[in-house]
Amino acid sequence: MINKKAINTIRFLGVDAINNANSGHPGIVLGAAPMAYSLFVNQLNINIDNPQWINRDRFILSAGHGSALLYAINHLVGYDVTIDDLKRFRKFGNTPGHPEYGHTEGVETTSGPLGQGISNAVGMAIAETHLAARFNKDKFNVIDHYTYAIVGDGDLQEGVAMEAISLAGHLGLGKLIVLFDSNDIQLDGPVEWAFSENHKMKFEAQNWHYEFVKDGEDIDAINDAINRGKKVTDKPTIIEIKTVIGRGATKEGTSSVHGSPLGEDVNNLRKNYNWDLKPFEVDEDVYNLFEDKVKNRGLKVYNKWNELLNEYSKKYPVDAKLLNEFLVNDDLLDLDDFKDIDQSKKTATRNINGEVINIISKKYLNFIGGSADLTASTKAKGADGHYNKDNRLGRNINYGVREHAMGAIANGITLHGGLKTFTGAFFAFSDYMKPAIRLAAIMDIPTTFVFTHDSVAVGEDGPTHQPIEQLAGLRSIPNLNVIRPADANETIAAWKVAFDSKTTPTALVLTRQNVANYETTNYEGVKRGAYIVSKENKKIDGILLAAGSEVELAMNAKALLEKEGLDIRVVSMPSMYSFDLQDEKYKNEVLPKGVKTLAIEMAHPMSWYKYTPNVYGLDRFGLSADGNTVVEELGFTPEKVANTFKTIK
Repeated sequence: MINKKAINTIRFLGVDAINNANSGHPGIVLGAAPMAYSLFVNQLNINIDNPQWINRDRFILSAGHGSALLYAINHLVGYDVTIDDLKRFRKFGNTPGHPEYGHTEGVETTSGPLGQGISNAVGMAIAETHLAARFNKDKFNVIDHYTYAIVGDGDLQEGVAMEAISLAGHLGLGKLIVLFDSNDIQLDGPVEWAFSENHKMKFEAQNWHYEFVKDGEDIDAINDAINRGKKVTDKPTIIEIKTVIGRGATKEGTSSVHGSPLGEDVNNLRKNYNWDLKPFEVDEDVYNLFEDKVKNRGLKVYNKWNELLNEYSKKYPVDAKLLNEFLVNDDLLDLDDFKDIDQSKKTATRNINGEVINIISKKYLNFIGGSADLTASTKAKGADGHYNKDNRLGRNINYGVREHAMGAIANGITLHGGLKTFTGAFFAFSDYMKPAIRLAAIMDIPTTFVFTHDSVAVGEDGPTHQPIEQLAGLRSIPNLNVIRPADANETIAAWKVAFDSKTTPTALVLTRQNVANYETTNYEGVKRGAYIVSKENKKIDGILLAAGSEVELAMNAKALLEKEGLDIRVVSMPSMYSFDLQDEKYKNEVLPKGVKTLAIEMAHPMSWYKYTPNVYGLDRFGLSADGNTVVEELGFTPEKVANTFKTIK
């Protein structure tokens, strides 16, 4: 009886929170409460008093619209989610409409857009296996936990989830266990209107272990299925659990209960469940159950782990020290480590990127990442061989042609803790990764996204591979540091900014073509976002403002203008994000008001207009020809830039 009472407490806390907000998704709360209860009470090892404990099990509510379900459980288990927080659901406070990492205790990721949460979970499972391979010795399994997720039909229809699920099966992530709230309903109506695939056959074909629970109310059957999944160590597990959406409501089993509050129907719901408690009322025995089964059990597991860690530290002091360094994660790059990188000749910034990654990888074993089947082009490759089920210590993740999932999986690796990670892709296909990049920025996590082939100068691949609007789009994302370095010095500096970051993700945008290297480019300038790379001689007749490879173009245009007696300053602006954070004094020193300024970039001009009304950019797509021809045909030559500057009033 107490199990039933506890499950119904979850249901009514969630439903009442939704009704009180007059906004939310009661269907999943009523249908999936038993599976969430079974997972938390029987399986999940967490420490309420230390929510960031590295060896805790991770629980991801990928179906983030069911946030009221998660908040109700997190309240009952003892996280810092109060009854008042539940009453303020979807209002200003601690319980936002979809779970937000860093905002509400017990929330492991921001899981609003469907498919992102399960993809984050794959990243967390990768991180667990890698850290376990690095640090576990003999009987000392200091990293040994599971990653659980609850998904709905919507998650499993998103392409990003399918990419992540495919990779998880390929990698044999045996400690990833997914509970599938299979209720045959989605927002527009029955699932069969849009989807008719066989889940069992589909997942088994992708090297997943499949379990089926025919009654979503049967918490013992759910628990047994989880235990069977745990015994399968070479495959992730999906447990399809048949539920009734909005169970007990008048319109149960229909899309009407998916995303609308029950309103007055909550009275009928109370009758159907024989529920006498008032809204937001919880019996003490339910609190006691969660304290005993979740909080106290987790504390025992945590204390036992602490004892294990103490023994481990005595027997393996070097490894214990390294583990602590991974967890503290406060390393800062030393620019001296990169002093031997050859800058004597023109070099593509993507090549410098590859050299920097190699140097970082040798010094920092917590550095892991890879590309979406483009390593030879992006040079974004991890060390120690390929990460796979036979080499968990490999630090190069072969994401395959899965840009959508790559960004979300990388966020999961970052969220797990203990590792720094990066991705690699062509810049034009950052569009595929935009949701994950945006979520990294929302979550304040420092994932690094490496993009190469940064402009129309990539040439032969033509307009489909030549980015135009991507820079303006990414620069518009709050808390995302988009850095487009001009040369080797700026690329090294950009990596230091990215590696040292604690709360801001970074997008590094790099060239395919070779660019000149300059003695005046430097880390301090990159750190501040914009700086003078070529000063005027005496008086200032104007400024050429540029980023990336166009800094070289600006320098060459300056040389032409100076032959005509004009005194020109060249400013490199690798990061608008960082420059905008500087004080007005510094901004005015670099870009003084009232001075004629021309911004130059082989991309859409939109993001430059806040600095100057004069922009030499592109508002059209590229051309299919070699890079030099494309650049010249589109007018990005020193002569045309210089002539354009002279026409500015």
